[in-house]
Amino acid sequence: MSLPDYGFYILCATAIVLLATQAITHPTDFLQVTIFGLTQGAIYALVALGYTMVYGIIELINFAHGDVFTLGAYIGTTLLGFFAITEGTFTTVNIIALLLVFPVVMLIMGGINVAIERVAYRPLRNAPRLAPLITAIGMSFFLEGVMYFWRGAATVHFPDILPKNSTIVAGVFFGFKDVFVVVTAAILVALLALFINRTKLGKAMRATAQDRDAAQLMGIDINRTIAATFFIGALLAGAGGMIWGLYYNTIYYQLGFRSGLIAFTAAVFGGIGNIPGAALGGLLIGLVAGYSDSYIGSKWTQVVVFGILIGVLVFRPTGLLGIRVPEK
Repeated sequence: MSLPDYGFYILCATAIVLLATQAITHPTDFLQVTIFGLTQGAIYALVALGYTMVYGIIELINFAHGDVFTLGAYIGTTLLGFFAITEGTFTTVNIIALLLVFPVVMLIMGGINVAIERVAYRPLRNAPRLAPLITAIGMSFFLEGVMYFWRGAATVHFPDILPKNSTIVAGVFFGFKDVFVVVTAAILVALLALFINRTKLGKAMRATAQDRDAAQLMGIDINRTIAATFFIGALLAGAGGMIWGLYYNTIYYQLGFRSGLIAFTAAVFGGIGNIPGAALGGLLIGLVAGYSDSYIGSKWTQVVVFGILIGVLVFRPTGLLGIRVPEK
């Protein structure tokens, strides 16, 4: 290992020792904070997967992805408004609304993201790298403007259709929402892993990410594969937006800017372009944010998170699970 690698691991070891001290002295509080951090991390992992998939296949940081996540929440709260739901409980109508709206939002966001790729990114695929990057930032502002004109600048209430049931084990509070978020995210990540590793399209995506020209020579439709990548990434972002709304019950039009940057940090932390790394990075960043809120102060959380981004880029640019690859 190089000297920067040693520095990276020393910083990680120091953080682990400090957290272990808190776990020993205040175990109940530590476990409670850990549960909250895992819940946040599960949502960040879903969004980070979209960033890392797009970067892995076309080497583009899609800064509009966070706003796709927010737009999914806005569409979700609109569709739920058509049902006679009862907030704070789990009635039959609530279950039907959730089962219908959740996949519909995912599919709508997938279609929107494919349209974004076709209109904004595909014409610039062979342009200098700065051009699609600027376009991605412009698309982010465009989506934020759409949400601003649609629902205004004030926060929007997301229907609270999940039950408030909870249990306490050894002084630690477990809510139904916490379990729902973590389990749903785990299922979606597992399905993505199966799709990438077992299906023909998943293999085409991996081949395109490895060498686009060689994949095209082997008969792979590059445009179709890249569009599928944007579609799947938006499916996860739409699911993340729904989960965020169901858990926090409040959204606002700039939510994607902050959450998207944190999810991007998670993707870099785990190893940009690495799907398991993005999932792991999301969980770890969620835990870091939770620990920072509790032990350092919420006003310092963004400083800590983006400090991690800077530290990873300086000491270990490949991330936790990334590997060094030659420049193409």
